[in-house]
Amino acid sequence: MSETEMTAGRQFIAGRRVASGEATLLSLKAADGEATGHRFYPASREEAALAAQAAAQAFAAYSGTSPETRARFLETIADELDGLGESFFAIAHAETALPLARLQGERARTSGQLRMFAGLLRRGDVLGARIDTALPARQPLPRADLRQYQVALGPVAVFGASNFPLAFSTAGGDTASALAAGCPVVVKAHPGHMATAEQTAQAIVRAVEKCALPGGVFNMIFGTDIGAELVRHPAIQAVGFTGSLTGGKALFQLAQQRPQPIPLFAEMSAINPLIILPQALAARAASLAKDLVASFTLGGGQFCTRPGLILALKGEGLTRFTAALCEQVQAAPAQVLLNAPTLQHYRAGVETLDACPGVQRLASGEAACGQRAQALLYLATAEAFMAPDSVLQTEVFGPLSVLVEVADETQMMALVSTLQGQLTATLHADADDRPLAARLLPLLSDKAGRVLFNGYPTGVEVCDAMVHGGPWPATTDARGTSVGTRAIERFLRPVCLQNAPAALLPPALQDANPLNLLRLVNGQWTREAISPSC
Repeated sequence: MSETEMTAGRQFIAGRRVASGEATLLSLKAADGEATGHRFYPASREEAALAAQAAAQAFAAYSGTSPETRARFLETIADELDGLGESFFAIAHAETALPLARLQGERARTSGQLRMFAGLLRRGDVLGARIDTALPARQPLPRADLRQYQVALGPVAVFGASNFPLAFSTAGGDTASALAAGCPVVVKAHPGHMATAEQTAQAIVRAVEKCALPGGVFNMIFGTDIGAELVRHPAIQAVGFTGSLTGGKALFQLAQQRPQPIPLFAEMSAINPLIILPQALAARAASLAKDLVASFTLGGGQFCTRPGLILALKGEGLTRFTAALCEQVQAAPAQVLLNAPTLQHYRAGVETLDACPGVQRLASGEAACGQRAQALLYLATAEAFMAPDSVLQTEVFGPLSVLVEVADETQMMALVSTLQGQLTATLHADADDRPLAARLLPLLSDKAGRVLFNGYPTGVEVCDAMVHGGPWPATTDARGTSVGTRAIERFLRPVCLQNAPAALLPPALQDANPLNLLRLVNGQWTREAISPSC
């Protein structure tokens, strides 16, 4: 029996595999709920504490590494992920029912995230160097020498997401940005894809070893109710979470109730409104309907940016559009969802909509059987949507959307104003629609982290300019993003050194600028060294 087989199912703590008790957690197939054959040990409170302590012990050494060292580490993780073969994809598919092409694309996206952060570290702007040199002769008071840079926040707990076993779980998302920032991590593996998480964690551990980093830089534990122990542990200084509103709110409250409150960056719930203005509706009703249904049923509707709300003004084109929507939904196949709890939540959401006054089912896709979910389209009145505490503001995670027929521009403005915070908002507008689009844009920008024009939100580019966030309840903090290079900022904090001796300055703040950073020096952006006269 190989060492991997002997240690299977155990926690990853400080470079070792640790377990106590019995391996009672079963990896299940998404398609039928049957066991895959992989078993896991639920982490004890003591093991959760050990993982947090391991991250804390690694913090000083890891946060003190150079940007180049961390860049090479991230690239090594990416290389290890890219080396995962058929057996990895086989178990990932079994646990999630996600097709091979989707999983391969997600692996490439995750590797891309890691390499993007490596590039960011080499670019150096993440250090945020700002220098105001001393002005000893200034009157009425002299100015001290002041130098600011960014440092790692501390160990980070990361909760794996159900719907992205790679890009928002063990290696990607919050893990990638925290490691880039210089923060060791403790991942709480999602129970829906534990075997996938284990193989991903093994790849990260290999990278840790190849780069000769402390074992506590990466840790991972298994369990269904152990996450709260991580959030409570004093060593943890920030939390990244992607999941339900209920789960995110509970962890957020725990984070705030600690003797030392810590930031919890949670992506939770959004219905992602998509608005079609009259000219666009009249010109391309059929194509809009086809593409829109493809968007909200993509991947079983299990994207956090799925357009769950469709707003359209009454008038020419709406009747044709609605008929085309119904036709597309009726042709949509039933799909296997990620796991049994996801399917149960979807069915509960459907029951709620079916019972909601002012809401009617317009179209149903292929009948669902077994672990499959049926595609659905609902029609709701504007009054029902704008009612206080309307259930229509609550995300139903799965392949459905709600159409609201809006009477006029005034009602459209009122409806948009009642929206809660969103990850995305989308406008479909032709040239003649632009005056109305211009009036809607400020409202939508207030509500969402990303506003799209003439596209579909199910797809998040990994790049510098991307924002994946938004006001509550989309996230717990609208000031950040979980995708793009600015995601690293959540796990950094500024430090100012005042009158520090030159010999003690970190490279980012030294007069000679050995890292060749673009720095803000005395109010001017420059890469030049600081001369003695400054």
